[in-house]
Amino acid sequence: MSDRLPQWQPPTVGIAGGGAYPVRHVWCVGRNYAEHAREMGANPDSDPIFFSKPAQAVVNFPRLAWPARTKDLHHEVELVVFLADGGRDVPAPDWPDKVFGYAVGVDLTRRDVQASLKKAGQ
Repeated sequence: MSDRLPQWQPPTVGIAGGGAYPVRHVWCVGRNYAEHAREMGANPDSDPIFFSKPAQAVVNFPRLAWPARTKDLHHEVELVVFLADGGRDVPAPDWPDKVFGYAVGVDLTRRDVQASLKKAGQ
């Protein structure tokens, strides 16, 4: 049976100077920017939210087709931090030792779909 299962390979991001970084997890922080929180109707003084996206959300190409069934696609420029290894409950002074590197990312959100899901309580 296992010979019929596709082998999953994590997406990779090119590294300056050569090589590739495998992306296994994408962890995100939301509501950490007061102006954007206000724009989205959230309290800017509330705690940030943490969520994840699938590794397949990472793409390495200059063009992206407009998603089907959406009319309100928002883009945001994001700071991407690549970790050298994982960690939980890491003391703040040790955080820099966990960083492999940085990149600039573009986050795309289908706001019309997001709004309908929020309205449905999801």
